[in-house]
Amino acid sequence: MTSGILEGKVAIITGAGRGIGRAHALELASQGAAVVVNDAGVSVSGDRGSVVPAQGVVDEIRERGGSAVAASGSVTSPDDCAETVELALREFGHLDIVVNNAGILRNAPLIDTSPEDFDAVVSVHLRGTFLMVREAARHWSAHPGTGRRIINTTSSTGMLGEPGQSGYSAAKAGILGLTMTAAKELGEYGATCNAISPVAITRMTEQFASAWGGVSEDAFTPFDPRNASPVVAYLASDAAGWLNGQVLRVEGNSVIRMSGWSRGSRWDGRAGEFLTTSELASAVPQLYGTFPAPMLSDPGNR
Repeated sequence: MTSGILEGKVAIITGAGRGIGRAHALELASQGAAVVVNDAGVSVSGDRGSVVPAQGVVDEIRERGGSAVAASGSVTSPDDCAETVELALREFGHLDIVVNNAGILRNAPLIDTSPEDFDAVVSVHLRGTFLMVREAARHWSAHPGTGRRIINTTSSTGMLGEPGQSGYSAAKAGILGLTMTAAKELGEYGATCNAISPVAITRMTEQFASAWGGVSEDAFTPFDPRNASPVVAYLASDAAGWLNGQVLRVEGNSVIRMSGWSRGSRWDGRAGEFLTTSELASAVPQLYGTFPAPMLSDPGNR
């Protein structure tokens, strides 16, 4: 395996046994990183399976001349996350990169979603990302250094919502907020924190495979899980040290800078006066470019 932009780096990648995570692991290893391949081996819905795929990815990396080790802990467990960091330190001596990719999916209309299903999805995506970020940050805070990178995984569903995915959308939106907070806090530990929003055919999106055109092993296709991995490798590299608190959407071979909750148009009330509902009934639609007739009365006044 030839040297690359991550030569000498050590990375933890969660949910790396299949799909997008596996592609990240292979790409970062091809760029010279030693990789801890974390995957608990669960089904799409989060049920424990009999196969733990992390070792298969480790074997692929080693066959190509890279360095990797498998970790099967759950990202929802603080102890398992701590052990995953300790494994990286034992095997490779240090930790530079954390890529949070693990996730599950339990789809149902909001009114039919059980609290247990909602909690399970949020736990893997959001709690798991939090725990891994926290564990890496704790280590880095005690060991001064530079060039540390966290790359989280969000989704357009977290930005725009999607019917049937209340837990998933809430978790992915939460990851955006967590990313921004970590970006502001972790600089003193030599770390940046960014996020990607990939589009790919995986176990979670296989129902769209026929409509999206499938994936080819031999040629570029727009929904290949491998498409986002070079972006992750770049964000993990020293070349991206200037970039922090950002979200990059990856659609095929296009990279889109997301602007998040940016401030839009503004309407000001009367100087020194409280807002009233009659004013707002006219003002708020104007913020969105419509101009309804004003209210004839304002019973509540405020």
